Amino acid sequence: MDVTVTGGGWLAWDGRRVRCALGRGGIRADKVEGDGATPAGCFAFRRAFYRPDRLAAPATRLTLAALTPAHGWCDDPGHPDYNRETRLPHPARCETLWRDDGVYDLIVVLGHNDDPVMPGKGSAVFLHLARDDFGPTEGCVALAPADLLALLAAVGPGDRLCVVAG
Repeated sequence: MDVTVTGGGWLAWDGRRVRCALGRGGIRADKVEGDGATPAGCFAFRRAFYRPDRLAAPATRLTLAALTPAHGWCDDPGHPDYNRETRLPHPARCETLWRDDGVYDLIVVLGHNDDPVMPGKGSAVFLHLARDDFGPTEGCVALAPADLLALLAAVGPGDRLCVVAG
């Protein structure tokens, strides 16, 4: 199944259409690290993480793991761990996945720039929880909690998130 994201801030699957937040840099086919853009293209749903002190394990057919304060994601293009899950502390620049603001309480890892990883072509592009005001992300796609839980229950291995520019 393909889940479609459009530039107007909408995500659709299986007859449903819900609001989503996108990157502050819009949608770009030529994604580069730090541009704040959501990459255009189709990306496999890889796996999911949830924060167990705030949420119960969600229903999903994806591989699911509980986050810990040591979870990070390398966003340093010069390091061999670039665009990979890491353990903190880490010698390279990494994003902390255990956040106070709640947007990473539920994360779906997308297959963007991971097979193979190309340094500088974007890292940590996730599907995660939106802020209450649906403010822009740093390049991810974000949904309301109920919508992300419903989507997680519907997708599995082999399904994709397709971001359409324009």
